[in-house]
Amino acid sequence: MRFATHLEATSDGTTFALDSLQTCHDGQPIAVRYDLRALAANVERDALRRRPPGMWRYRELLPHASDAEVVSLGENATPLLPCPRLGARLGLSRLLIKDESTLPTGSFKARGMAMAITRAKALGVTHVATPTAGNAGGALAAYAARAGLRCTVLMPADTPLVNQREVHWYGARAFAVDGLIHECGAIVRQGAERGLWFDMSTMKEPYRLEGKKTMGLELADQLGWRLPDAIFYPTGGGTGLVGMHKAFAELRELGWLDPAAPLPRLFACQASGCAPVVTAFENGSPTAELVPDATTAAAGLRVPKPFADRMILTALRESGGAALAAPEAELSGWVGHAMRDEGIALCPEAAACLVGARQALARGLIAAGDEIVVFNTGAAQKYVEFLAAELPRLDRAAPDWVRLAGADDGPATR
Repeated sequence: MRFATHLEATSDGTTFALDSLQTCHDGQPIAVRYDLRALAANVERDALRRRPPGMWRYRELLPHASDAEVVSLGENATPLLPCPRLGARLGLSRLLIKDESTLPTGSFKARGMAMAITRAKALGVTHVATPTAGNAGGALAAYAARAGLRCTVLMPADTPLVNQREVHWYGARAFAVDGLIHECGAIVRQGAERGLWFDMSTMKEPYRLEGKKTMGLELADQLGWRLPDAIFYPTGGGTGLVGMHKAFAELRELGWLDPAAPLPRLFACQASGCAPVVTAFENGSPTAELVPDATTAAAGLRVPKPFADRMILTALRESGGAALAAPEAELSGWVGHAMRDEGIALCPEAAACLVGARQALARGLIAAGDEIVVFNTGAAQKYVEFLAAELPRLDRAAPDWVRLAGADDGPATR
């Protein structure tokens, strides 16, 4: 059964038919709504455990009509990993990392694009386009290829190299633009207005949000249908944070969460070179202002003004969370700590979350004993420029070069 009933404008509540092709209304996003009362009466929460893990386990809380129309690359459940050594470094005793880098195409973008392309194909779209500064372009290109759709991606010329090349090899038309992501987005919007393609930009259609919200559904499932005290989330476009806020509200209305337990405090984490949400939150503003000349090595955070800014800020304030900016110089150090302490290939965007967690602890926004979940939204291996390192060289002709390679390592067994 499909329990999605209609689409609703977040600006004024205007409704649209569920199976109509929509983008935005009144300059604001459109969301999918469900008959949660009927869902609760027909679906047992614990029965979901008998299904294979992954985002499609929660099909009744997704808008597709049937499993047969799903466009999939095998979206798996992502691991929720205890990180005691990294947590101790931060002063936290219950740190968990939800590692989205294990998804197809190496990032959380797979969730949103799998759902968005599933619906786009079902609604007759044949050509999709998006701006990207990181992983979204590759994910869209991959799922478009899987669905047999044409795809165009526009990205700033300094987008990470792997992101540029994967779009090309997935068969999309890829263009490097002399500008930032919002300027790429303007080109996509103009093309959509001319009927050249359908605009799949962040929050410009209603279905990427539904795919991203499965992060929240899956997290609750993995924790035995409870939620952590706080979530630290890398926030560029903000779809994942808004999606989880939506997921938690739906789960509570379904009665699948303890009604007496508070929902997690949500923390939007950005980099100091591009922190429009942080500035808006600190100023008490309902919307963000565009950051001119935004720059950060965390490419996914380089969104000078997120389209969903109003929804992001609402989610932070309703949850009792905050927005935090990591100094650019600290990102590489925390990527290294995560990799060496826990073996997790953390992306620089998620490193901003570790800095944010340390800031939140220092400010008393969280406690050392709180259960904290940090989302690693992408694989570090996709940031080859960020991971640049010079290796020492060994000359095999040198005397005892094997000893040099193992110098100061100590005994190999204990």
